[in-house]
Amino acid sequence: MNPCEHEPVTKRAIPPNGLWLALAVATLTISACGGGGDSAPPQLPPTVSSGGGGNSAPPPLPPIVSKQLVCDDSMKENFKADGTTVVLVKAFKAGDSLALANTPATPVPEVSPVDVCLVKLVVGPGNPGPADAPSTSPGIGLEIWLPNPSKWNKIIRAIGNAGWAGGVHADPTRVNGALLAPVGPIIGEGYVVATSDNGHGLPSVTQASFLMNPNGGINTALWSDFSERSLHELALKTKALVLAYYNEPQKYAYWDGLSTGGRQGMKLAQKYPTDFNGILAGMPAMNWSRFLTADLYPQIAMQRELGANIPTAKLNFVSGAAVKSCDTLGLGFLVDPLQCRYDPTKDAQVLCSGEAGNGVTGASANAACISNKEARVFNQIWYGQTLTGTFPDPASDNGNSPSLGSPDHLWFAPPRGADLTTLAGPEGFAISQDLMALHLQDPSYGATWFTNATGNGTAKWKTLDYVGLANVYTQGVALQPFFGNINTDNPDLSGLRDAGTKLLTYHGLADGQIPSQGSINYFTRMAAQMGGNVASQAYARLFLIPGYGHYAIESIDPATLQRISGTKLPLPRLFHQGGDDLFLALRNWVENGNAPSRIDLQSTDNSVSMPICVFPQKATYAGTGPVTAAASYSCK
Repeated sequence: MNPCEHEPVTKRAIPPNGLWLALAVATLTISACGGGGDSAPPQLPPTVSSGGGGNSAPPPLPPIVSKQLVCDDSMKENFKADGTTVVLVKAFKAGDSLALANTPATPVPEVSPVDVCLVKLVVGPGNPGPADAPSTSPGIGLEIWLPNPSKWNKIIRAIGNAGWAGGVHADPTRVNGALLAPVGPIIGEGYVVATSDNGHGLPSVTQASFLMNPNGGINTALWSDFSERSLHELALKTKALVLAYYNEPQKYAYWDGLSTGGRQGMKLAQKYPTDFNGILAGMPAMNWSRFLTADLYPQIAMQRELGANIPTAKLNFVSGAAVKSCDTLGLGFLVDPLQCRYDPTKDAQVLCSGEAGNGVTGASANAACISNKEARVFNQIWYGQTLTGTFPDPASDNGNSPSLGSPDHLWFAPPRGADLTTLAGPEGFAISQDLMALHLQDPSYGATWFTNATGNGTAKWKTLDYVGLANVYTQGVALQPFFGNINTDNPDLSGLRDAGTKLLTYHGLADGQIPSQGSINYFTRMAAQMGGNVASQAYARLFLIPGYGHYAIESIDPATLQRISGTKLPLPRLFHQGGDDLFLALRNWVENGNAPSRIDLQSTDNSVSMPICVFPQKATYAGTGPVTAAASYSCK
């Protein structure tokens, strides 16, 4: 009999009213099948936690063979590393299709630019259980690409993940490649490329069923693998394989990731600071339980206040009006949207004719005009999640200070002018929905794709009110010790400082999914703990990018009421776009000691150039010269 199938489960449902502090009295289901064992319930952390794991010295490299490895099946016997199985070794010649037996024909597989050896590893112990359970895993799947020794540039480049990760890294019949980017160009430049499934093989980055055991309990083993252990194992096993294959160690090792991959980079900086020489962490999904819960707040607000979602045309119309109102330079996007206090309840151009709001009579002739009740919901969404749905006048508090405004203010919001359709569209943010089931240990609260032996998701999260969602938020923060400290918000970077590792973080100011205020909050707290901005910038720097969103442009163009054309925005080229602007800036810092303080960017149509500046400085127009020229701005 499998104990995971029949272990008793004790759960406590979320009450309809009152902030849930039941962790002090309720029994949490921390299943032994998930590797955690029973534990006393944690204390509720403060609103902004300093948790997230401490720094610890990594163990030595796993033992390797004394002779140099070759790219054939002999590696399965000759590469010896603790808890590790070699599941595939495959040599590709330059010009070969990077495909295995079950690689789909669509999209067309890449063609390798160089001779390369693909090695797939599985690092145990994983999580035992029924074969058909999402929570059952043989371990952490790794996919490592080793260019021909004559082409290797002596650098390891580990690529991060998206969403809830997963993939076919452990499958010997399919190629995963580098998530969000073709692996070919990266190995073609000579990098050893390493990626991981973070401990599970579910095919979609929106699926989190693997984190709940068949009895409905918390799968602490895979939470740990997903949050942190997979990152450390990827570094250790890649370095060991490199040494055994090339008969020499790498000169440098880098982490390069955005979103979940950015959070992973921050976890490495906080807990495993010696694993990499440089970490590029883009739009990091830190504060995981906080922002993902808050991302459902727009849905709750619209249903509670309006009984329906605000249509896309209205979302874009009002977001465009916000850009127009706060765009003092006439660029068509906001250089600093966090200073914008646009209030649609006071804008006659967006209120429908006859609507009275704050002493204004609406006169909009646009079919996407809004009612005063809808205008208030926009202000509610732009302020961010609160305990009871209340929000202040944006003239006094727009919700964008580096710290949260009050105990009632739980988390930050999408900035004014950003595309709201991902969070406020008909279905809500996909990544957030499964988290509701995990926080409450009840699969019915998850999305319809959430599966578990005790029941499947029915999107019950939609029934939550303001206090109910706040309860979920509080529960998620309290469960951090059992969730692998997924929030990744520890401001202590003394290990990073002492290791000499460099951290370059970037975040789009128009990010509507992971608000940049979370990164600002972290770097503000980190600098305060680490001796101030000057001291901490010796090893950790943050850059904020106007107009940029999450993986893509999200700023609404007031002229078209659609996302602004990418040709008009001065943006860095990132790895998933075939560019390496910020990665090369990190390399220059690590390898040559040239710390970036100002990076000038150019739009692809050459119409606009502008600097991005190391936080807390920001690009400031000098008052003379073209507003479209970087030379007209200074970092202040």
